[in-house]
Amino acid sequence: MRTLIHNTIIALICVGMAVSTAAAETAPAAQGGGSLLLTLFIGFFALIVVFQLVPACLLFVGILKGLFARKHEAKQEISNR
Repeated sequence: MRTLIHNTIIALICVGMAVSTAAAETAPAAQGGGSLLLTLFIGFFALIVVFQLVPACLLFVGILKGLFARKHEAKQEISNR
């Protein structure tokens, strides 16, 4: 399972590098404006970053709450049996 995830991540990185190079070369430097495809490409990755930031922020807040919360000590009842 771990190997599958590792290989998937490597494949996504390689595909992302190949696509980003192709998108960067298609935009002419003289015009100064980007194409619709380039805008959608950048917007797609911006959405990925935003959707990953939301759970990360929630996890960070949970960690901070756990660190600074008061610790409740559990009292054990002693039975005389």
